[in-house]
Parts: sequence; structure tokens; C-alpha cells
Amino acid sequence: MSVWRVGGYSEMRVLGEGAQGRVVLVRHDATGLPAAIKYLGAAFVRDAGFRERFRGEAELLRRLRNPYVARLYGFVEEEAGAAIVMEAVDGAPLKTVLSERGPLEPEAALAVLKGSLLGLAAAHDLGIVHRDYKPANVIVRADGLSKLIDFGVAVEAGEAGASGTPVYMAPEQWRAEPASPATDVYAATCVFHECVTGRRPFAADDLDALRERHLTGPIPVEDVPEALRGLVERGMAKDPWERPLGAAAFVADLEEAAARAYGGDWEGRGLRTLAGAAAALSTLFPLAALGIGSGGAGAGAGAGAGAAGGAASATAGKGVVGALGAKGAAAIAGGATAVAVGGGAAVYVAVQDEAPKPPPPIAVELVALNEPQLRLGSGGTWRAQGRVVRVRGIGNAALAQRVDRALRAPIDRRFARDREMLARFPGTFTEIIRPSVVLRNDRLVSVWYDTDVQGQLGAGWNTPSAVTVDLKTGTGYEAAGLFRPGARLAPLHSTVARHLPGGGYCQGDPTPVPRRLVPLPPPDEIAMALTPQGLRVGFHGASLGYASACGLQLARVPYAEVAALLKPPLLAAVPFPSPARS
Repeated sequence: MSVWRVGGYSEMRVLGEGAQGRVVLVRHDATGLPAAIKYLGAAFVRDAGFRERFRGEAELLRRLRNPYVARLYGFVEEEAGAAIVMEAVDGAPLKTVLSERGPLEPEAALAVLKGSLLGLAAAHDLGIVHRDYKPANVIVRADGLSKLIDFGVAVEAGEAGASGTPVYMAPEQWRAEPASPATDVYAATCVFHECVTGRRPFAADDLDALRERHLTGPIPVEDVPEALRGLVERGMAKDPWERPLGAAAFVADLEEAAARAYGGDWEGRGLRTLAGAAAALSTLFPLAALGIGSGGAGAGAGAGAGAAGGAASATAGKGVVGALGAKGAAAIAGGATAVAVGGGAAVYVAVQDEAPKPPPPIAVELVALNEPQLRLGSGGTWRAQGRVVRVRGIGNAALAQRVDRALRAPIDRRFARDREMLARFPGTFTEIIRPSVVLRNDRLVSVWYDTDVQGQLGAGWNTPSAVTVDLKTGTGYEAAGLFRPGARLAPLHSTVARHLPGGGYCQGDPTPVPRRLVPLPPPDEIAMALTPQGLRVGFHGASLGYASACGLQLARVPYAEVAALLKPPLLAAVPFPSPARS
């Protein structure tokens, strides 16, 4: 049985091969220009799920325009197979550089980390998380610069799953929790640790032990140069919120640490070291097989530019079909040139002058609740009125759904809890929800829900709810989730009390309890939200166990008084300067 191939190209050598596919170096027959073709593995050709993921990788590469990421030239699909045609990057895999050379000098390790982070940042700007960054996916060119070449398990930010390479997987991947740009930061820091020490951060004899080390093991910085240990500790923090929010933020941290430790010319020295390491492996450069010399510093860039130029000129002259060795008629569809080919194939080629589209503006809106009236077990009825917050303008439909679900989550839980409790009482009960947006910026939305239950009831039913939602991942943070893992919250009790009316709990209550003995209510009975001015806190006095209900308790605590307890990235996302960050 013959193996399916993309027509119009001559295969020169296999660059990599695995269960899910293989990558081959090719020469375009019409122009003689090089390219790399990634084929979907034969075992997955008829698997609709793998085809869709393969298609998604091609679409991501089409949208990525970055010098640190290999460029897409085309995507070819027909019944017999699917393939991605992309730039052939001339250089050596970082994995090979490390295995042949051993540890890199700190400046070189920093330089390769910076290049990778810049490539990852381009993906993060599109709402994409790589999830499988590792040395095998990085090519070090003859000029010392590097490129990412594989996005095979990339997903939209906020999607959950355990895909990845175990030795570089972040704790949230091991727990199959949503991925975020901070997930890639963790993997990149693991690789940086390997570059600078010569070994991976964690090793174990089996997956269970490796998982435990990533989840709970101390971050191994003893062999990292002292000036860079803080960088590794932040990048490999167990909680993604303790890491830099994304690759771009981590680049800023990296450059500051590198300049402070190694001077302003650290990057030039690092790139020269990487160029020398790559040159020692020049016999492995893929373009040598095509008789195209490396030629020093510009070779990698020249190869890529030449191939891209060839694709552009073929598109302009012979048509897109000629560039890929197929026959058909071209039409514009979805920002790329779509070509119909005989035999049911389809070819998609990135338009060379396509400019990235700016993201649509994100708007917050209030929409009416649409809850059906329910009969309760006691013979009574329950219904809800009011509004809930939703977000418009998130281009990613799945992410938009996660954001809206997180914004509504505290209300849905409240409804379920109240219906269960109200089932004990006969009567008609109406739950009224009044939302207000107390914080809104390009990263976070905080919503405060005031609630009133009307009916024959005692005190304590008008407890507010609140949630802060990350617009990049769709993750919601309610009271407990706003704080650092393991933070001692005991000081918060007296801090909140100081900012209540009158400087204490339940002023005027006939049976006051000494303030120092009163802890805050449990997380499901207290609302906390971020605002531009500070942490907003609300709960009902009945939750404190007072003999008489003393009503709703509201406080706003300045960030300066809670900065040590809140997760630093959440605090950093507050739009106005606070004393905690001055």
C-alpha cells in the first residue's frame, strides 16, 4: 500500500517521526526552494478528532506572524491524509544541543529562553496556550536565534486537559485543570533550568512519583546561579497565579534579572555562545541535505525568507496551486486562499500580506434572568427576578461561554442552596438579584450581586455574592480563591472589622461579642470582590452567631492592608496604582 504524499515536492530526509505524525524535509520541484512537511500519522488519518486538532494547528500557524515561530505555507487535506507545509528552519534542535554540549552559560540559557518566550507570547496574544513547550520543539539557528516549530497540542486558554510532556508539565496540567499562559511559563522555566544546570528540574522512576514532585516538591534552585534563582522560583511556582501572567510579562522579568546579573550586553554574548553551539552541529542542519550552505549568521533567516518569497511569487505568478504542485481554481475564504483540488483535496495557503486583525472590544452587559417558577416540596413556590452579568466581544466562543458561566456561578449555587432550604417552608418566595460591576479592565471583571429573598422569612437571607473572573482563561475567583495558597487569614478578621461602620461588627447589637473573638463567616457565607480602591467584603451579621440579627455588614479594605494575603497577579491586574505596588 503506497504512503500518501503531497504532490509537487521531493522528499530529502525525515526530520522527526512519532506515533501522531512525521516531519520531512522537502524541495519544491518547481522552484527548488526548501520546506518542511508535517504529515498526520497514518494511524490517525481516519480519526475525526485528530484531523480536527491537526487542522487547528495549521490555523494557529496561519495566524501567527512572529520571527520566533516557524511560518506556515499551506495546509493540504484529502481523504487519504493531511499535511502542514511550513518553513524549513535551518539549525539544530535545542534537545540535541543540550545532549551534545551539556549545560549552557547563563547568558546563552537566558537568550534561548527569551526567544522562546517571545514566540509563546505571540500565541498568547491570540488566546492560545502551547501546552507542550520542550527542547525538541525549539530550533537553534546558526545566528544563535531560536524558533518554535510545533504547536501540536496547543489549545485555547482556559481549556482543561492533561496533554503535554510529563517532565515539563505544570501542576495544573497534572490535575487536568484549565491551561493558561502561565502554564507555558512553567514549562519554559523547566527548560531554562535544564539549560543552565544540565538536568531537568524533577526526575522520578514512574509517572506517579514525577507527578508528586511537580505538585508538591520544592523548586530545585540550588544549582541555578544565585542571581537567577528568583526567576526560576517565580516561573515554576505551583500556583499559576504566583507566576508571571504570561510569556510577555516573563520576558520583562528576565531582561531585568539578566541585565542586573550580567550587564547590558548579556544577550549578545548569549547569542554568540548559542551560534557556536549550533555551528558545532552544522552537519545536522536540514538544509545541508539540499546543498544550501549555512553561510553564517544570516543563513537561517535567509532560508526562511527565501522559501516565503518563493511561496509569494508562486502565488502571484503561477497561482497558489502551482506553488503546491496541484491543479485547481483559487478563491478567497476566511483570510486565506482556498484551492479546490481534484480528488476531494483542499489546500489552504496563508495570504502573504494578511495583517493581523485587532481583537474586538469587550463589553459587559446586564441581561434579564430567565428562571422558571418552581414548586417547592412544602407546597410553596420559588421564582427569581433581576439580572445577571454577561460579556460580549470575546472572539473565542468557548472562552466566552466559560467567562459567562463563571460570572453566573455564585448565583446558580445560591439558587440551588436557597431552593433546598425554602422547601421546608410553605409560601411564595421571590429571589431578587441586583448585580453591579465593581471592577472592569482588559484582564478582570469583578461583579457584586446584592440579593433579597421576599417571603415570610427571618433574617439572614439577603447575603450578597461576588466573583472576580479572568477574561483570558474564564476562571472565577470567589472569596477563598483571591488569596495566596496557605496564607494565614487570621489577621483579616480584625482588618475587616476596622473598616466596618463604627469600626467593629454589628454596632448596636444588644448582646455584642468581643471583636477579637469573632472570626469572619465561612467562604460560602461571605462575599469578596476586587475594586479599584480595595477589597470589598460583605456578609450578614446573622452569620456571626449574634443573638439578634444585625443586618448586612459591608467594608472596603485598602489593598495596602491585604497585599500580603492576595495573589500577586490579581493585585497587579487592578488598574489603579495602590500602595501595595508602590
